[in-house]
Parts: sequence; C-alpha cells; structure tokens
Amino acid sequence: MKNIAIIPARGGSKRIPRKNIKDFLGKPIIAYSISAAINSQLFDEIMVSTDDNEIAEIAKQYGAKVPFMRSAKCSNDFATTIDVIDEVISCYEKTNIKFDNLCCIYPTAPLISPERLKESFALLNLKNYDSVFPVVPFSYPVLRGLRLNKERVQMVWPEHLNSRSQDLETIYHDAGQFYMAKTESMKLKKTLWTDNTGAIILSEMEVQDIDNEADWKLAELKYKLLNEA
Repeated sequence: MKNIAIIPARGGSKRIPRKNIKDFLGKPIIAYSISAAINSQLFDEIMVSTDDNEIAEIAKQYGAKVPFMRSAKCSNDFATTIDVIDEVISCYEKTNIKFDNLCCIYPTAPLISPERLKESFALLNLKNYDSVFPVVPFSYPVLRGLRLNKERVQMVWPEHLNSRSQDLETIYHDAGQFYMAKTESMKLKKTLWTDNTGAIILSEMEVQDIDNEADWKLAELKYKLLNEA
C-alpha cells in the first residue's frame, strides 16, 4: 500500500501576503505541515504542489519533494483543491507511479499533529471510508443563531428560543487542516467529501483558521500552549 501527502501551496495570497511561507514562531508556516507528514511515517511520498520557486525551495529544505511545478490552470483563483490533487495524481501516473491513499495537507495548519494524521488513516481503513477529515464543534450552539433583519434581531430557528444550550444537538465544522482519502474514490467521484466520509473530532485548542493577523497570533498562542502541555 502506497500513500502520498500532497501539500498545495501556490504563491498568490490576497489577505496575508506570502502566507504559505510567512514566519511562524521561527519557521516558515509550511514547514509544520511537512514536519507532521514526515513524523507520521505514513507516507511514501511527501510533495508540495506549487507554482512559486521560492516556496518550492523552502519546501525542499524542510524535507518535501517538488517533482514538478503546478500548471497555470491550477494556479489561478478559481482552481479547486480537487483540481490540484487530480493534477498531481495524474502527473505521477504518467510516470507509472500510483498511490492507494492520499492526504491533502494544507500549508497553513501548524496545529496538525502526526498523531491525528495516523488516527485518520487508521479510521479510513478500519471503516473502509472514501475519506476522513478532522472536524471541530462550533463553540456556541448554532441552533440558537441570530440574524439581523432591517437591524432587528431574529432567531434563525425560533423553535429553539427557550431551548437550553446543553439540550441542543452538537454541530461541527471542517477543521480546515487535511483530508485523508482513497485515491480511486477521489478519481472516480472528484470530491474529498462523499456520502461515505468519516471524521475525527478535534478540540478548539487544536484548530485555528488563519485569515488575518489576529488569527495568526491566536494560532501561535495555541501552538505554544499545546507544546508546553
């Protein structure tokens, strides 16, 4: 069984310039994703898909491979993760290299741990899922959500006006860190999320979306706290 880790890291970043290689506690942030993949010992190949020469060189310095550069078609603002993964798998298959499983690891997810990668891989095979990815509970019950209608507050689900938070269903969201998947399923269904997808549950301490400088500082704080623990 052969496994590949694919880290998609294009050069363009609008909200945080050069986000994929920005310094995160002394190292380019992409180095943490590469390190987690290496330390999991799950993968026969760990590669970075990029259109940027500087990112490619940094990726190689930290132990990943960049066997080919990403095409222009998969480097624009409209290219999807599936487009990138499909291109990577196709490029390998043209050289007669095939992988049974793949893991798309995002380059700006420094809180990923090798243990969570291994947990997801074990679940993928134990349950014969098409894919597995980490989720985290919403920090406040979504079913008590509000909307503003002409500046007046309304409940989205008014039937839960008097419901206690602890009595409401726990609802989760994608942690935005990685997707573990069977390669054949991805090729056939062109998605990393099917009706046969499983999940592992992370705590809020393990997850931080990074879209602005405040998010970046929170991620650094969580990383320090996790590693001190």
